Amino acid sequence: MRSPRTVLVVGGGSAGNAVTILLRRAGLTVDLIEGREDWNATAGSGITVQGNALRVLRELGVWEQVRASGFGFGSLGITAPDGTVLHVAEDIRTGGDDLPATMGMQRPQLQRILIDAVRASGASVRLGVRVETLDQDTDGVRVRFTDGSEGRYDLVIAADGMGSTTRAAIGIPDRPVPTGMAIWRIAAPRPEGLERTDLTYGGNAYIVGYCPTSRNTIYAYVVEANRDRASLPPESHADEMRRLLKGYGGHWTEIVEHIDDPAKVNYTWFDRMLVEGSWHRGRVVLIGDAAHCCPPTIAQGAAMSLEDALVLAELLTGTDTWDDQLLLKYYERRIRRVRAVVEASVQIGQWQLDGVRDADVPGLVHRMATMLRELP
Repeated sequence: MRSPRTVLVVGGGSAGNAVTILLRRAGLTVDLIEGREDWNATAGSGITVQGNALRVLRELGVWEQVRASGFGFGSLGITAPDGTVLHVAEDIRTGGDDLPATMGMQRPQLQRILIDAVRASGASVRLGVRVETLDQDTDGVRVRFTDGSEGRYDLVIAADGMGSTTRAAIGIPDRPVPTGMAIWRIAAPRPEGLERTDLTYGGNAYIVGYCPTSRNTIYAYVVEANRDRASLPPESHADEMRRLLKGYGGHWTEIVEHIDDPAKVNYTWFDRMLVEGSWHRGRVVLIGDAAHCCPPTIAQGAAMSLEDALVLAELLTGTDTWDDQLLLKYYERRIRRVRAVVEASVQIGQWQLDGVRDADVPGLVHRMATMLRELP
């Protein structure tokens, strides 16, 4: 009788947490390491979770907690800079008709729900620990950790994000590339009557928008051309975000009043990356942002990471043979869908950068949503 499989998951974000939960459910031995001491320290302000991501969260067994914590809605508004509503479109329910089309959440709350599920799964979790070396052979991987300990695993799953050191360690040279845009984000109280995402194209920024994240909260964002981070000291972030929002009307007049603490404002560039060919080398395999990343212009980054976890866990738990063929099958199941999302997300931003006034953004978003309704 074969001894239980042992898996190391490197990284405790959405992808790493999800695959840990699924593998533990199947009875595999899973160690999860996270380089930060505080597992939820950089979870961010808010997140827009589309239906196909909710479908995975339901499979993880956390849908009831997500539903209770977030704010579900089913439409998207387009407004003029003064707040005039120009168009409202019903969203496609990409997770199926029994789930909301979209769920807004406070990102730290979603991370907390996943952390609790990982803990409950019985996985071994170590924080403040990173991989120091990986030594592979035909049967597994010996790992030395930064705390001086060692372990041997049948498989290592690299879920350590865009800047994945594991990706580099196994000889995959891909790195995230800036797209030319950047985003300002902040969490704020929810104005009365704000019950969906509204987007505004034009004005001082390329895009401004907001998303309800609970009965009482939203997160708001502003997209502009990226700037030298050194020219934006952290103490200036609230002033810069308010400056960019000058002249926007509607709910923005109330939201701007709460942009008063620079420590609560997050500024990041948009990046893109897609590892082609395969997402593994030997017994080390990439998932989530370690394999692909894209701008949040169609809000599918976390969804793609969660789907990676679901597909990889399904394949690993469906056979006793873990080999190149199986891991290549995982890549082949994911690449067409992920490539379409990355390219569409980048294209929407590029149209803005190029000043294309007749770009078919609604058509592209609709085509993506139609595709994403299919099971991964």
